Amino acid sequence: MSVLAERLRDELRGMHPGQRLPSSRALTRRHQVSPVTVARALGLLAAEGLVVTRPGSGAFAAGRPGPAPGADAAGPADLGWQAVALGDRAVDSDGVARLLLPAPEGAITLSGGYLHPTLQPLRALATAAARAARRPDAWDPPPLAGVAELRAWFARTAAPGGEIAPADVLVTGGGQQSLTTVLRALLPPGSPLLVESPTYLGVLAIARAGRLHPVPVPADGEGVRPDLLAEAFAMTGARAVYVQPTFQNPTGAVLTAERRARVIEAARAAGAFVIEDDFARHLAIDPVAPPMVGADREGRVVHIASPTKGTAASLRVAAVIARGPVAERIRATQLVEGFFPARPLQETLLELVSSPGWPRHLRAVRTALRSRRDAARAALARELPELEVNRPAGGPHLWVRLRDGTDDVALADAALRAGVLVSAGRPFFPAEPPGPYLRIGYGAAANEAELDEGVRRLAEVVRARERATR
Repeated sequence: MSVLAERLRDELRGMHPGQRLPSSRALTRRHQVSPVTVARALGLLAAEGLVVTRPGSGAFAAGRPGPAPGADAAGPADLGWQAVALGDRAVDSDGVARLLLPAPEGAITLSGGYLHPTLQPLRALATAAARAARRPDAWDPPPLAGVAELRAWFARTAAPGGEIAPADVLVTGGGQQSLTTVLRALLPPGSPLLVESPTYLGVLAIARAGRLHPVPVPADGEGVRPDLLAEAFAMTGARAVYVQPTFQNPTGAVLTAERRARVIEAARAAGAFVIEDDFARHLAIDPVAPPMVGADREGRVVHIASPTKGTAASLRVAAVIARGPVAERIRATQLVEGFFPARPLQETLLELVSSPGWPRHLRAVRTALRSRRDAARAALARELPELEVNRPAGGPHLWVRLRDGTDDVALADAALRAGVLVSAGRPFFPAEPPGPYLRIGYGAAANEAELDEGVRRLAEVVRARERATR
């Protein structure tokens, strides 16, 4: 991506403001790169203010400011000194960015974790936002731990029996920000962090950016393996494990009740915390067990709850539930890093989940996800019957085992060139993967017909690559 971005910078120096760049397809052919690489390079140049992107129209050279007084007008400023000042620490956002970048025009999106707009409660959100904005105190600072009624809702959702008190809840600015805050509060740089293998690639990016060392603990169809978790605690001295017990990303696995108890016991024996990421509870297809935090009496579990996946990507409100000194550490960390999440967003979420339409929305999402999951599995069984495909009880993804020897990253790139966006499995593994996988999303698809077409395009790519290797 950096090489392409530099080439485009050279081209932009000779272009007039407002002049249109070649299309993404033309850039892909000219530079022999994938559409994803082109999209990332253009995104980087847009962030630098060198190009302006207009959906449906393309990318255009931006107007460049004149030189500062005393500056050399003959060329750009030399910013090379920054490499020395910044040192050797790097923040790799490529994996996360790939999940968030929009698909090229005409491509079918079978990736990403957010619902298709037709499944999002957009009208209800608009109503909720309008009601929230009309409150007299809408723009006042909220209580530092969050709006009281919203904290109470998160507590009831995590433990319907009342085991969690609203005082144990900290409202945060979204699931990703919650993970960053929790990891920073719990672990100093250089610490090991036990994670499921495979796991959410976003937590791997956060850990590495914070100079933590993700340590893989193998998982199977029932979630992380507690016997290997106990061994990993003993071998590494880790003080935290990150798990997704409900509709694990990317596998969709649900941690069984017996394993949940054993995970907490392994953490107890190690004197460690369990970070429970409950990101997909509102995407249930089949009934789901309550979170682990409700059964925890020792303050062992740090629970992260996020309704974003079941609503809309920009509703960046979540919660962290914790007890004891760790709760105070997490609250202090959020306070010094970002003060508090915006009150209008907190009030909007509260209006949404308090409305009569909220249960109806969850039922509609459940029905739609069941239909799309079954349609995606049927299409894969028809087009690629040789592949192993799971049947998740919720969440937005399928986890597909490819033939041994398949390069899943190259396959995902080729699929994008053919007009279907899927996720390679390799980035979800903190170490060497045991085999090639694809994560195929059905929640982001518009309908069953689009799923059928997306799988058909993927199957053509798979068969073409198999013919080429014979």
